[in-house]
Amino acid sequence: MEEPFSELISSLPYSYDVKDNAAAIRGDYERYEGKEVSLAGRIVAVRASGKLIFLDLLDETGKIQCYVDFASMGEAKFSQIKSYNSGDIIGVLGSVFKTKAGEITVKVGDVALLAKALKQLPDKWHGLQDVELRYRKRFLDLIVNPEVRGIFRKRSNAIKSIRTFLDNLGFIEIETPVIQPLYGGADAEPFKTFVNTLGEEDYLRIANELYLKRLVIGGFNKVYEIYKAFRNEDIDTTHSPEFTMVELYQAYTDYNEMMELTESMLYNIAKGVCQSSRLKYGDLEVDFEPPFKRLSFVGSINQKLGVDILRLGDEELFKAAESHGIRFEKGKRNRAHAYEKLLETLVQPELTNPTFVIDFPRETSPLTRPKRGNPELVERFELYAAGMELVNAYSELNNPFIQKKNFELQEERALSGDKEAEPLDKDFVDAMEYGMPPTGGLGLGVDRLVMLLTNKQSIKEVIPFPMEKRQK
Repeated sequence: MEEPFSELISSLPYSYDVKDNAAAIRGDYERYEGKEVSLAGRIVAVRASGKLIFLDLLDETGKIQCYVDFASMGEAKFSQIKSYNSGDIIGVLGSVFKTKAGEITVKVGDVALLAKALKQLPDKWHGLQDVELRYRKRFLDLIVNPEVRGIFRKRSNAIKSIRTFLDNLGFIEIETPVIQPLYGGADAEPFKTFVNTLGEEDYLRIANELYLKRLVIGGFNKVYEIYKAFRNEDIDTTHSPEFTMVELYQAYTDYNEMMELTESMLYNIAKGVCQSSRLKYGDLEVDFEPPFKRLSFVGSINQKLGVDILRLGDEELFKAAESHGIRFEKGKRNRAHAYEKLLETLVQPELTNPTFVIDFPRETSPLTRPKRGNPELVERFELYAAGMELVNAYSELNNPFIQKKNFELQEERALSGDKEAEPLDKDFVDAMEYGMPPTGGLGLGVDRLVMLLTNKQSIKEVIPFPMEKRQK
């Protein structure tokens, strides 16, 4: 059985002259009525009745009905078309008309088999329902679930919108290394790799922050990159070990201007992709109309606990966290993780509309400038919407002496077992010693933003090929 099909497939055309598509024909029938069209796509349904055949043809833009008449095709061609199955890919040349039932249809004048499907598509009535199978076989998901194609069109449009917005503000996009001798720019456990030629162990980047800052030091005032980051962390509804970020840095600004830029960028993306600043997300409505609410990191937690977390000793802080169900992993029993977990547990779930949580305790942020007037805090904000973190931003630290000390404190955390602590990057400190201008920077999680734009509750729904456990 295999050999005849192999010969058939090898004999099929190398190309086909496609001039039209289903959406254009269906959307502008008056223009196409009676006109000859040329289109190609996958057969998703076949209905034969005597000397008539109706095919549902699915192309990139949608479905359209095709009509084959024995009288106009002749016996040989009609028999050939009758042998086509759901899943086969064909090219069609024909004229556009409406059936008596009002269905816009292409009357087939000629047809060419372009690809033979050797496996059956999932049942048309039940579709592809198994979630794990949908992720593992995304190609099938795209064929039988048209709304999934819409998700990835919106994803593409969102990324285009980000790039256009930043380009119009005078930012330039510069690529930074994926394989790095030291990881940095975030608290995360990295993936390790080995460079044979150099004979050294390196890492997949967890962030591009320290490289983009080097570019600012080198004289680029506005830089950004839309890139893949890799963090050896859990897989859940909002986390993936491989994910997409946009990071940007602007010289001579601070986190206040980064807040204004964030408001404008997210509003423009929502309007451009969804034609509205108001997005439905599950049972929630999220409105990206500026200005966004601002909430004190410390004040919001203090209100929940009834005490000032900055005045608590270490053990008092840890016990307060544990009393709310927070458990510390090995090496993470420190103030930074306690603060972050308290925010995540007590405050984050209530943040539906876009909210800037501002002014973090200094222990949480080794790359951030101190808060003006309060050195216990740093000028950092995170933006939350629908209970998810979307943006992390700073007034960037540009003092090499403090930066070196902060890196050394991170190394102490690493020695105590914290796998997410950052290593001392002497080359970056060396770069800072040549002078780094005051700078504002931010990182935006593209996948989570697309979740909001498409009303999807799992990050796997918006990543074309999400990570799954390997099948044995």
